[in-house]
Amino acid sequence: MNMSWWQQVCRAVDSQAAEQALQRQQQLTKPAGSLGQLERVAVTLAGLQGREKPRIAQPWIGLFAGDHGVVEEGVSAYPQAVTGQMLRNFVSGGAAISVLSRQLGAGLDVVDLGTAVALEPLPGVRHLQLGAGTGNFAREAAMTPAQCAAALQAGYDCVQRGVATGADLFIGGEMGIGNTTAAAALACALLQQPATALVGPGTGLDAQGVAHKATVIERALQLHAASLADPLAVLQHLGGFEIAALAGAYLGCAQQGVSALVDGFICSVAALCAVRLNPACRAWLLFAHCGAEPGHRLVLEALQAEPLLDLGLRLGEGSGAALAVPLLQLACALHGEMATFAEAAVSDRPA
Repeated sequence: MNMSWWQQVCRAVDSQAAEQALQRQQQLTKPAGSLGQLERVAVTLAGLQGREKPRIAQPWIGLFAGDHGVVEEGVSAYPQAVTGQMLRNFVSGGAAISVLSRQLGAGLDVVDLGTAVALEPLPGVRHLQLGAGTGNFAREAAMTPAQCAAALQAGYDCVQRGVATGADLFIGGEMGIGNTTAAAALACALLQQPATALVGPGTGLDAQGVAHKATVIERALQLHAASLADPLAVLQHLGGFEIAALAGAYLGCAQQGVSALVDGFICSVAALCAVRLNPACRAWLLFAHCGAEPGHRLVLEALQAEPLLDLGLRLGEGSGAALAVPLLQLACALHGEMATFAEAAVSDRPA
């Protein structure tokens, strides 16, 4: 692919199918608008799938893992060895997203983009080895241009594998010690916000740890200020391998015509990166939940996103998005299987 594939045209939404779905919603045996957001998401999916009655039958979960050099600055409560240990847990079936993918009958594609602690080849994991984690962005760029491009491509390739299996919904997940720091730094740069507005406890920092994380991010923003002219440069200097892969996946979804269900804070920041790289991809993104990280709500507001759930989640891995899949499926079932007033011989309210 050409080196700026992410700027290529996104698939158009089928406005006729969306209009047909909207008309159907108005004829179902219920007061208009009484199913709230479930009605809106069914109409949205109709436009994305190009059919009046959408359905979600085969979700595909792409789980991207990578480590972060900024952990050297003491921004995480956990050691980086956990990233590799969790990769083993994902493919052995013991992680939350492993359980959820089994329950949903979803494909689970686990991609190791580069861990700080060397790993043996793990059955069921795609080892891309872009580096032993990113560079410490408090001191240097997180990624080289080549690493950033390769990570974006890894996300696109994951979506292609899903499409080949007949996937009709993509969920991106992430694993990487230190990635809430990278996500917060990216969001600060893209939204022109101070670190204190976006930094949270991540995997469990106390108030002092959160303040330190904010200080590290502010220092990094000053260090890279002259290099943050466009969203690709922001991603390269402040991002992570897995965040870039997520952004590439969301862009790939929009170009290949697959709906994407975005998970929590880190995935939402990756979605923000994707939208800044190619604004037309926004139409293909649905948002699963508003998580517990304080910056998540700001990112969702910037994306004009209406999340489906608010459960105080902060696990990552794509778990919140996986939890929202049954809600999407039920929205489609209600839309497609409820009777119309005419079919049920029920009186509608007078026009």
